[in-house]
Amino acid sequence: MSKLMRQKAILDIILNEKIKSQEELIDRLNLLGFTVTQATVSRDIRELSIVKISDPGSGYHYDIPSRIRDKGKSPEELLKEIFSQAVVSVDFAQNIVVIKCYTGMAQALCAKLDNANFELVVGTIAGDDTVFVALKSEQSAIELVNRLNKYF
Repeated sequence: MSKLMRQKAILDIILNEKIKSQEELIDRLNLLGFTVTQATVSRDIRELSIVKISDPGSGYHYDIPSRIRDKGKSPEELLKEIFSQAVVSVDFAQNIVVIKCYTGMAQALCAKLDNANFELVVGTIAGDDTVFVALKSEQSAIELVNRLNKYF
């Protein structure tokens, strides 16, 4: 079966079930006839920009990325939306902007930040709850912090 079919199956599963782990997703894909490894599922999750969201009372589960549900919105509009839901604080040190997020939200925010194509951004990296943004200068970092703080 093709990658496209597998990724469509992943989206269908996540739309219809509360999948809490990659292992659970692998099991569901195996039941549908897809033989996959953890590395393949991890790559698919990243390519599809699937995120883990908090579900009060039952922990976290995967959810479909907003870009599928929000067609027609600009990358900056999408960044503003996730920013208001994911970000705890924004600060900088020299030419590095540090964005603290709620647990599990940093990678989704980082993807939206990358898609916004800010010209002064050299690169980004995300962990589970923190995004580091490298900029060309300290002045660029100050400008980005001021711009992002308006999204709160």
